[in-house]
Amino acid sequence: MKSLSRPVAFWVVGATQCALLFASSAPSPIYALYQASWHFSSITLTWVFAVYALVLLVALLLVGGLSDHIGRRPVLFASLVLQVLSMVLFLRADGVGWLIAARAVQGFATGAATGATSAAVLDLRPADRPALGPLVNSMAPIVGLALGAIGAGLLVEYAPHPTTLVYALLLVVFVVAALLVPGLPETSPRRPGAWASLAPRLAVPTRLRPLFLVVAPSLFAVWALGGLYMSLGPSIAVTLLHAPNRLVGALVITALTGAGSVGAYLRRHRAPRTTMTQGFGAFLVGVGITLGALHLTSIPGFFVGAVIAGYGFGTGFLGAFQTLGPLAAPAERGGLISAMYVACYLGFSLPAVAAGAAVASEGLAVTTTVYGFVVMALAVAAIVGLTTLGRRDHPVDGQAPTRSAEPTGRPR
Repeated sequence: MKSLSRPVAFWVVGATQCALLFASSAPSPIYALYQASWHFSSITLTWVFAVYALVLLVALLLVGGLSDHIGRRPVLFASLVLQVLSMVLFLRADGVGWLIAARAVQGFATGAATGATSAAVLDLRPADRPALGPLVNSMAPIVGLALGAIGAGLLVEYAPHPTTLVYALLLVVFVVAALLVPGLPETSPRRPGAWASLAPRLAVPTRLRPLFLVVAPSLFAVWALGGLYMSLGPSIAVTLLHAPNRLVGALVITALTGAGSVGAYLRRHRAPRTTMTQGFGAFLVGVGITLGALHLTSIPGFFVGAVIAGYGFGTGFLGAFQTLGPLAAPAERGGLISAMYVACYLGFSLPAVAAGAAVASEGLAVTTTVYGFVVMALAVAAIVGLTTLGRRDHPVDGQAPTRSAEPTGRPR
C-alpha cells in the first residue's frame, strides 16, 4: 500500500495506542453479565481481570525492546493480529475458560505493542513540536481506558448483544489498524541483538534506589486502585451504592481514568517532584472521600472521590516517571523503567485478586474499605518519604525537564 506521511503515521500510531487500551477496559462493564450468566465467584472474576495484567507484564519484559532490533512494523503488526485473535475469542466465549484465554492473548498483544507504539510515537513526533510525542504517549493509554469503559458501558446498557457488540466493533478497528501498518514509515532499521533483547532486565541504579523505594509503593498503590475499579468497580456501584444501572459502574472507571488523563495534561510542564507529591496527596484525599461516600451510600460523593483520586493517579504516575527517568543514564533507563512498570502492573493485578478472595469471606463492603485504607497508607508513606529525602540528595526538580522525561521507556 502507499506509504503514509509522517504526520499521518504519527496520529495513526497514537490512535492505535488508544484503541489497545480501549479494548483492555471494554470487558469491565460486561463482567457482571458474565458472572450472572456463568455463576462464577468474585475471586474468579478478579482472576479473569488479573490474567490480563500479568501476561501484559510478561510480554512487556520479554519483547518490550524487540522493535529496536527487528523494526517497529513487524512487532506492531504481530501485536494487532493477536488483538484480532483475542476479539474472536471474546466473541466465542461461552464460559470462564474462553474469557481467561481471551484476556491472556489480549494482555500479551498489548504488552508486545507497548514498546513498538511508544517508540514509534517518539520516532515520528513532529520536529517543530517535540513535546507532542511524550504527551501522546502519556495520555493515549489513560484516555483509552476511560473511553473503553464508558463506550462499552453504553453498549451494554442501551445496545443489543451486550456481551458481543463491542468486541465485533473492536475486531473491525484492529483489522483496519493492521492493514495500515505496512504503510507506516519504518523508523528502526534491523540491527543485531534481537535474541539478547528478550532477556528481561530490572536494574535500578544504586544511587537511585532510595528514591525508587519511595516511589514504587505509591505506583503500586495508585495502580492497585485502578485494578480494583476495573475489576470490581461495577459491582461496587450496583451492590453497595444501589446504582440504577450498570452504566454507573462504567462511569466510575471513566471518572477515575478520565480525571487522570486531565491531570497529566494540566501538569505536563510543572516541576515533576511537586507534581508527584501533590498527586499522591490528591490520591489520598480522593480515596478518603470515596470510602466516606460508600459508608453514606452516596453516588455523587463516590464520583467526587473517584475524580480526585483519579487526578492523583494521573499526576502521581506522570510525576514519578518524570522524576526518575532523567536521573538514569541512557544505558540504565530501560532497566529502571522496567522496574517501575513491574510495580505498576503488580499493583494492577495482585491486589485485585486478593480483594476477590476477600469478598467471598468478608463481603464487598469490608473488602473495599480495607483495600482503601491500605492504598492510603502507601500514599502517606510516599509523601513522608519524598519529604524526608529532600532536594539536596535528589535535586530532581531542576534536572527533569518534561520533554526528556517520557513515561514511555521500552523495557528490554
